[in-house]
This record gives sequence, structure tokens and C-alpha cells, in this order.
Amino acid sequence: MKITVYDGATTIGGNKIYVEENNRGVFLDFGMNFAKYTKYFTEFLNERSVRGIHDLLHLQLIPKLNIYRSDLIPSDLSLSSYPRLGVKAVLLSHAHLDHCGNIALLNENMPVVASPMSIAILKAIRDVSYGGVGSEVAYFSWRRPVEGGRILSSCKYKGRNFICTEEMSEDLLDFITHKPGHEGRYADKFEPGELYSLHDSNLPFEIEAFEVDHSIYGATGYILDSVAYTGDIRMHGKNAQKSRKFVKEARNMQILIVEGTCATKEEDINESESLVFENCLKVVEESEGVVIADFSPRNFERLETFREIAEKTSRELVVSAKDAYMLYAIELVDGVCRMDGVGIYNELKDRRSKWETLVVRERWGEQYIDPNEIRKNPRNYILCFSFYDMKNLLDIKPEGGAYIYSASEAFSEEQEFDFLRLYNWLRTFNLRVYGFKMEEGGRAVPKFEKGYHASGHISREDLRWMIERIDPEVIIPVHTENPKWFAENFDGVKEIRDGETLLFD
Repeated sequence: MKITVYDGATTIGGNKIYVEENNRGVFLDFGMNFAKYTKYFTEFLNERSVRGIHDLLHLQLIPKLNIYRSDLIPSDLSLSSYPRLGVKAVLLSHAHLDHCGNIALLNENMPVVASPMSIAILKAIRDVSYGGVGSEVAYFSWRRPVEGGRILSSCKYKGRNFICTEEMSEDLLDFITHKPGHEGRYADKFEPGELYSLHDSNLPFEIEAFEVDHSIYGATGYILDSVAYTGDIRMHGKNAQKSRKFVKEARNMQILIVEGTCATKEEDINESESLVFENCLKVVEESEGVVIADFSPRNFERLETFREIAEKTSRELVVSAKDAYMLYAIELVDGVCRMDGVGIYNELKDRRSKWETLVVRERWGEQYIDPNEIRKNPRNYILCFSFYDMKNLLDIKPEGGAYIYSASEAFSEEQEFDFLRLYNWLRTFNLRVYGFKMEEGGRAVPKFEKGYHASGHISREDLRWMIERIDPEVIIPVHTENPKWFAENFDGVKEIRDGETLLFD
């Protein structure tokens, strides 16, 4: 067996781990490495989609391999000198871009193994996205060459082939194989991919999938032959028992490929979702005006937390139309309707997408709430707004209230600048800020307050427990900026750099 970490060895995110035997193998995730991307790109400076994978290969943002989609190779680019791997599938741990954001680049026939929840989330993300190849996992824009083939132009939509870890419901199957509003005569053609179950697939390894606890639903750990892969995992969320089950099943595996996001943190994590609930509840109870809750998109557990807070404080939780569409998608998997008693913010715009008019408005049209209503009765609402929703405050015009930052800390200078912009919005409308403060003196930078966010990643203490419990012969740390912490604390650690290969008997 050979294991090659093509990306994500010493960065948080970008996992691309290839496990191979007898020239047949699988990738464990194929994510976008934001640490590398942000060296070249920012919000208004992106890779050129009309040039396919040209820009990403030239900047070494994806591995130099001959495994990519045939329609993304412009005429002035050749992959013939790059290794052609016998990849039979990508095992996706969860639907965060740092784990799935480069899957859209892979050969059009390469299937993705994922949980039903992850597949539903990926499809919803693609439906509501307006561009960016990172979102094109569930289906992608097929390109055709124009003007000599150096330029690639979109011509139709093609669905990715999926291998589902569990049986899908008929409603979910229908959702995955249709794009809202694309049944019309003049709509762009949509070709759904093929769908299989894990039990019916012919993959190089005997693969078992286990749902684990993370900050997004559907996160999965995998066991393939003698290898266990955690993906992103934690032990302090509401579904910690799922992570513990994975640990039990992975006991005595020869090789453990493990995330180490929090290995960089000197102080251990002591936050939990229950602590977040208590602290945020207190803020809402004491607020006399509107409350804004800012948390990571697709952190449905945090959304449930604020929904419970809204019920306890006699307020109405208000989400965006995109949030409502995402909740519709996950309902198709677990059958739980999360929109009862939840409002939808009626954003002022001149046109609405088909996914909103045909799904969200058709199902919950009476639950839309106008900004004028929020301005008249601010005490009645908790708004699920992110930094990019701050412009809506210009229509609501709140006079005081509370803003709760309930997401991860900034990890780049550009994100720190975003917090300064965010702080300017909050000061303009006299909103009291919880979860971070701006430290003055030189360049203003955010200082984050504990207790308003529970990490999606396993703490150092729980990492020790998990590794000792599994007791592997070999430990391969990934998704970490501090692989040395593992070597200092455990035997059998293989510190590896991107592109390096380990051989096993």
C-alpha cells in the first residue's frame, strides 16, 4: 500500500490524500487549500474560469497530475507529462470547501463517495451559487473550446457521479437529479450523474463509512482495510457519540490519518454547544432591540441553538432564502422540518432565482418578513446575518440592539480587514458587539471572546484520548500547522510534506 499526501499535510484544509494498492486507489477528500489560494487570489481577483485548470496548475494550487476533466484543459496546456493515477473514487469527509472545493476539477467520470446529507448539502450549495468552481461539486458547467481552444465557454450542466454511503430516499434522488427551473425549452441542458450505493460499488478497498460529529451535518470518517481517516472530527458537539462510535470501530487500525487543527492552540478547547447556548441566551434576554446572530453558513447545529433561544425569548428567528433552501435539502435526508416558526428575510431585489421562486416561496411564501416589519418591531426578531448581509441593515435601520459573533476566528490579514469593515457597520447602527472586540493601537485587529462559538475540531485533550484509544502503529497528521506536536507526544508519527509518499507492507 502507498499513501501520498498531495496537499493538506502542513496547512489547515486542502486535504488531498491518495491511498493506492496495485495501481488502483482512492482520494481521501480533494479540497481547496485556502492558505495557498489566498497568496494569489482575493474576493475580486479570482482564477479565470475561461482558462480551465490553466491558472491553478501554473500557480501550483492543484497537484500536477493527469486526473482532471477533459473539458478544462485549454489547447495551450498539456497534461501528458504528468502522472496518471488509477483513481477509482474520492471519499468525501464533508461538504466544507477546504475538503471538497477542488472535486469539480476531477475527471468527469470519477465518482464521489459521500453521505446522503453531504450530497444533499452539495446539491443545494450548487443550486444557490452564482459562480466559482469550488461550488461545482454536485454538478458542473461543461466547457467547450472557442477561439482556437485557449478559451473555454460553458454550454451545459453535467451531474457528478455519486456513491452514497446509505440508501437514498426517492425525494432526495429527485432533488439530486433535477435543477430548479431547467425543465423549460430554452433552459441550459442538465444531465444528471449516475448514483450508486456503497454496497454496490467496485472500489479498490473494503470501505466502511461512519458519521462523525463536526460543525456541518453529514461529516464522515472512513475505514478502508487497515487505514482509518478521521476527516474533521470533534468530541464536544451534540453528536459526540457518533465520533466515539467511529473511534471504537477504528481500534487497532495499522494506520491513522488524523486531523490536527487544534494542535496549534496552546490552550485547550473548553467550549461546547451548551455553553454557547447559555451565553447567547443571556445576550438575547438582555437585549432591548434587534439581535443579529452571525455564524458559519451550513452550521445547522448552531442554527438549531439560536432557534431554541428564539423560542425561549419569544422572538422569531429569521433566515435568508438560501438558508431556507438548505434546510429544505437536509429535510429530504432526515425528514425533519426545521422551518416551523422560522421567518425568511425578504431581501429587496429586482429578480429572484428559480430555486427561490419554485421551492422556497412556493413552500414558505407566507413566512417572508419585510424589513419594514423588523424596523417597527425589532424586539421580536433574531436575524441570521453574516458579514455579507450587513447591507440589509440599510433597509432595516435598527437603532441599537445586539450583534453576536458565533463563528471561527480570523486566520488571515484579509479576514482581519473584514472585521474592521464589519465593526464599522455595527457602530453605524449602535449595535452592542459580543464575541469579538477591536483592539486599537496601530492597525485595529479583532480580539475574540470565548464562549460564543464551539469549534468544529477536536481539542488536544480529546486528540490524545482518541489516538490512545485507537492505538495505531502509524500516525499521519494532516490538516494541521503543527505536525511536530504529534511527534512530540506519540510514537509511530510520520511527519510528511505535500507530495511525499509512504510505503507500507
